[in-house]
Order: sequence, then C-alpha cells, then structure tokens
Amino acid sequence: MEQFQIETAQNISIDQNTAHLGDRMLAYIIDSLIIVVYYVLMIWFLLALDVDPGDQWAIYMLMGLPAFLYYLLMETFMDGKTIGKHFMKIRVVKLDGTKPGFSSFFVRWILRFIDVMLSSGGVAVFTILIRGKGQRLGDIAAGTTVISEKKRIFLKDTLLRDLPKDYVPKFPQVTVFKDSEMQTIKNLFDDAKRNAHHKIILSLDHRIKKVLDITSDLQPIEFVDTVIKDYSYYTQEL
Repeated sequence: MEQFQIETAQNISIDQNTAHLGDRMLAYIIDSLIIVVYYVLMIWFLLALDVDPGDQWAIYMLMGLPAFLYYLLMETFMDGKTIGKHFMKIRVVKLDGTKPGFSSFFVRWILRFIDVMLSSGGVAVFTILIRGKGQRLGDIAAGTTVISEKKRIFLKDTLLRDLPKDYVPKFPQVTVFKDSEMQTIKNLFDDAKRNAHHKIILSLDHRIKKVLDITSDLQPIEFVDTVIKDYSYYTQEL
C-alpha cells in the first residue's frame, strides 16, 4: 500500500493510502459476479417471456444497459464506489482533492475497455504496478486514483498523541475542551485527512479558533493537528 499526498486548492496537504492491488482485483471479481448474475437472470426472464425472436434483440439490448453501464452508474451515484469497492472499502478520488464528477467517471469507464476488457486486466495491472499513486490508464486520463478507506489502529488513533520529550505546546486554551469533545475533533480530523475531505478540516479550523478565541498563521491542517497535540500534552501532564 503506497502513500501519496493530495494538494488541495486551499493548499492543504492530505496523506492518502492507495488501494492495494489485491483489494482492487477482489472488488473487480465481486462486481463481475454481480454483472454475470444479472445477465443470467435477464436471459432467463427473456426466455420465460417467450417473445418473438425478432424482438428479443431489442429487449436484450435495452435490459442489458444497466449491466453495460454498471461501473459508470455505480461510481457516479455511490460517490466513487461500486458494490465490490464498497465491500473492499476502496473508493475513487481526484488527485487534486476535489470530488470526482461524471466526466471523471466517464473517462475511467471508457478506458476500462483498454485497461481491463481488451487485455484481460493486463494493461491495468501493469500500469498500476509501474505508475505511482495506483493509477491505471483510466485514472491517469481522469486525474483520479483509488484509495483505501480501511482503518488501521495504532497508538496515534487513540486520544493521546506520541509526543517528543522536548515538545512545546502553543495553545494552552485547549484545556477548555472535554475528552469526549477532543476525541470527536480528532476522529473527524483523522477521517478527513484519510478521505481528502478538506472542507471538514477548514470547518474544524474555523470552529476551534472561534471556541478558543484565538488566531493563528498555521495552515488549517497544521493548526488542528497542533491543537490535538497540545491537548494530549496537557492531559498527559495531569
């Protein structure tokens, strides 16, 4: 799992983990099974209708559209996910931190025919392995990648931060927060960094400054992180 950095329009740097190739392949298998099951049920339904053979092709083409457009529709309406990606906890995101739009998903879908179908996935795997940030051809063209949303629990995921011995706090006002409030701030902040939700970081920055009645020249992501560290410092000193 490779880590890379997203630089948003607000000059906020957010670390992300690219989705593991194995997770992407398992997601593809799940999605492929869903499409196959859909086609089997569709054919069974058409045979049960006993319609005129001349009309079957028109009905087949019409009913086959959802399966044909599966990836485009799912990623558009499920915020960068398909059913397989949902189960594997991976998602399509833009490299610039903005939310992918229909055009991005459309480009990925069109190039899927080269990445996956024509080459049996060989082009996609080769490109992901040699290209940084976990991108296949469709991702490169669309300016997207696939990230992992799986949470790994470390000491840093608890309320306490692992601080250096010579750490000097900057905002003593943070002690006005309760443990539960700071835990909520930390959870929101860590989740926002992981999922490139820079608007949440900006909101946290604004609300914390308002509650503490302070100003700071630090970037929003640095400010919120410093507040969490300062709170950890003072609570460990108690």
